[in-house]
Amino acid sequence: MKVLVTDPIHEDGIKALGEIAEVDVAKGLGEEELRARIADADVLVVRSATKVTKDLLSVAKNLKLIVRAGTGLDNIDIVAARERGIKVLNTPEAPSVATAELAMALMLAWARKIVDANLSMKQGKWEKSKLRGTELRGKTLGIIGTGRVGREVGRRAKAFGMKLLLNDIVEIPEFAKEVNSRYVDLETLLRESDYVSIHVPLTKETERMIDEEKLRMMKPTAVLINTARGGVVDEKALVKALKSGEIAGACLDVYEKEPLGDSPLLELPNVILTPHLGASTEEAQRRAALLVVEKVKKELCRERSGS
Repeated sequence: MKVLVTDPIHEDGIKALGEIAEVDVAKGLGEEELRARIADADVLVVRSATKVTKDLLSVAKNLKLIVRAGTGLDNIDIVAARERGIKVLNTPEAPSVATAELAMALMLAWARKIVDANLSMKQGKWEKSKLRGTELRGKTLGIIGTGRVGREVGRRAKAFGMKLLLNDIVEIPEFAKEVNSRYVDLETLLRESDYVSIHVPLTKETERMIDEEKLRMMKPTAVLINTARGGVVDEKALVKALKSGEIAGACLDVYEKEPLGDSPLLELPNVILTPHLGASTEEAQRRAALLVVEKVKKELCRERSGS
């Protein structure tokens, strides 16, 4: 069995894959070279950089399995894969804690003015009175999406003494009880929250779900946190809301187009930006790589048993 790995995954995963298959690690390939390499691959392992299109799949004659080391599948044409009988898996279990910790870090950075304080100190200033912050304790955090990451955020926010409001198409009563919270409609969550943290996948239903109308519902003192997918938020509407003071600020790890490039977000003083670091911890990357191996092994065993 030949496994083609086209995006960086942890070396422990590469080593473990090498024990069960022939592994071709080929990162940063151009379109033509990728088409040539995938032609005889049985398994394709990607992260977010490789775009697995219908056209690419048309030349993958032997491909049986695609594994995304991470959560989202928006870079893979799942319909085209299904039509060709190719199974698509991911490892959403891997980065949950890392992404949740980043969401909390962004909230803390905003509340305690950490970014401004660091810059000020390095400029030789001592602006203690100017950098007075706020506490998370007692503030209301609205969590949009209570999947793995959303629940991890909720548990951490509860430990900080925050009040929680939850929103999801699938409600989990046990989780709401665990964090002493309740599920509400999206409008209620947006109107009542001091912080709004997004944890939904990018789908046709969620694309630009936080638009101009939704941003107007938020408090003028509220802060939007997005560590999910950039496309869930209408960036033009967000820039407008930030400039006009409709909301106080935003902390963003993801963007409609990545890398961010030339964007008005870069010029705004009330935004904290990070370069899609949600899953970028040593632990999360190792966990994702080993989960890839585990899922490849299961599919190989299933294939050999004929089930």
